Amino acid sequence: MIQTLCYYLSEHPLIVGFRWKHSQSWGNTWVFLFTSIAAYVIFSVFLHLFLLLLFRHRRPLPLGPIPAVHSLSMALISFTIFAGILLSAAAEIRDTRWFWRRYKTTPFQWLLCFPLGTRPSGRVFFWSYIFYLSRFLHTFRTFFTIIRRRKLSFFQLFNHSILIFMSFLWLEFSQSFQVLAIILTTSIYSVVYGYRFWTAVGLPSKCFHFVNHCQVVLLGCNVVCHVGVLLLHFLKGGCNGIGAWVLNSVLNGAILFLFLNFYVKLHLEKRKIGVTKGSETLDSVKDKDN
Repeated sequence: MIQTLCYYLSEHPLIVGFRWKHSQSWGNTWVFLFTSIAAYVIFSVFLHLFLLLLFRHRRPLPLGPIPAVHSLSMALISFTIFAGILLSAAAEIRDTRWFWRRYKTTPFQWLLCFPLGTRPSGRVFFWSYIFYLSRFLHTFRTFFTIIRRRKLSFFQLFNHSILIFMSFLWLEFSQSFQVLAIILTTSIYSVVYGYRFWTAVGLPSKCFHFVNHCQVVLLGCNVVCHVGVLLLHFLKGGCNGIGAWVLNSVLNGAILFLFLNFYVKLHLEKRKIGVTKGSETLDSVKDKDN
């Protein structure tokens, strides 16, 4: 059974023979990229305004089991991509070890820094392509938030759009660091969406912001890895797709800034609520004493 799973996740001819080409891969043109992102943003804004006008004084619309099904699907998809790219990376390391010894490159360095001239083909780029397609399914959470909470978040729109854009850049320019980024992201997303499914079906949730803490861990790991890519680029004579990596780093920095701003505001509001409740409790005790 394990051998069968390894075959279908890393040795299948469709995976081994994958090529990122306009004639073979769906959604791999710049026109499709910008059109899909624009359609996502426009539809989200339209849905938000439409619901505000139509259901201004009504409660949020119930979605039933749809969010739970979406969370379970995303958890399974993320775990499949995680297992697939992990096995595919191990297979690539096994098949090209002789090449790395010649250029004094270690497997960990390859995960951070592709050699110059790397083309988007083979096992790891197949799973990078599947990861890129899964980003479109990820955007459905925006629609769930709008329908259930009547809330449209700029950070959510920006974050989802940038994730799609960066995933496209990884494939288009054979960008370095993408294998490790996908491994980290899908491992965290498997846990996050599993937790969301857990709470969506009515099971008890933790008192702290579990999802936010997971995102902090992911962003922190990305920052450390980006520093490693920069060091290897200057020490090893260059990494493939470094121009796209620079743009990727700028966009990641913007996401990190927006998220930390949201994270700090969330904790300040929580602390303010705690102080308010504490003062109210103290006042009630004083009233009883009087």
